[in-house]
Amino acid sequence: MQGYLARMDKHLDPTRFAVHRSNARGFDQAFVLERSRRGTPGPALVCVHGWPESKRIFWKVIEPLAAAGFDVIVPDLRGFGDSGLAADGLYDTPSHARDLHSLVHEHLGYESAVLLGGDLGGPVIQEMALRWPDFVSRMVLFNSPLPYDKERMDGIVGTRPPREAADYFIRQGTDADALAAELSTEAERRRYIGTFYSSRFWAHPGSFDAAEIDFHTEPFARAESLRASFGGYESVFDAAKRSEPPVLGRNARTRTLIMFGPSDHVIYPAFDQMAAHVFDDHVGPFLLRDCGHFVPWESPHALVSATVVLCGDLLAG
Repeated sequence: MQGYLARMDKHLDPTRFAVHRSNARGFDQAFVLERSRRGTPGPALVCVHGWPESKRIFWKVIEPLAAAGFDVIVPDLRGFGDSGLAADGLYDTPSHARDLHSLVHEHLGYESAVLLGGDLGGPVIQEMALRWPDFVSRMVLFNSPLPYDKERMDGIVGTRPPREAADYFIRQGTDADALAAELSTEAERRRYIGTFYSSRFWAHPGSFDAAEIDFHTEPFARAESLRASFGGYESVFDAAKRSEPPVLGRNARTRTLIMFGPSDHVIYPAFDQMAAHVFDDHVGPFLLRDCGHFVPWESPHALVSATVVLCGDLLAG
């Protein structure tokens, strides 16, 4: 029992991994860098969080991925977690994609990278793969927004998110200032974020206890952090909130591992079938038993194991 509690405490320790900083894109970007435990530099693996998450969502998988031989890079996106606010006030997908390419390629010096992400992190890594196809060697994608291909996806049932789950999306995208003003205390902000880990049924029932919810909501306690996190939703509705047009679309080139936590009540029920049509060179899709939206936390072993198999040749090089 004591060993189990020690493992849990380790997963809930915000200081477990050293935090590094970069100002490569004009704001203070925080990131974790855990080098390969094999004694030699490994392939770069960039783990990109979504909303309402921070780099902490990867706390369970960083160590085993480094032990497998990856140099594991886990950033907080602009405005999230320990990262600073964007100087230009923009939080759209292309901005995040350019931030991460600059961090990994220019600041850290990697010539290529494997990208892993879900939720908001999913469009970010998809954007990176289309903008810099020679830089992105593989992708691991789960529970993420996808481009809609009417011709290829015609006849698939469940290509739209559940309508009853869309209220938060519309409010954060079209009424962000008023919503942020309503959440005027730290307790209210954390309670709001906590619903996405509990009563909104994004996760498989019972996946997050009170201590885990507290751990993941803490980065949203500051009013400016919560407000900034709504920026990605605003960019969907308002072109003025975008730095440039996104390039999200079908990817015929990048080998992509597709995983899906089907207990998710916010993403498309047919995510796995849809993703198989977006990525011509795909592995899977694999459905994860008793797993919802937060795959790195809910199914860490499956995510690590599958990523290692996908990249076996890179790890052996």
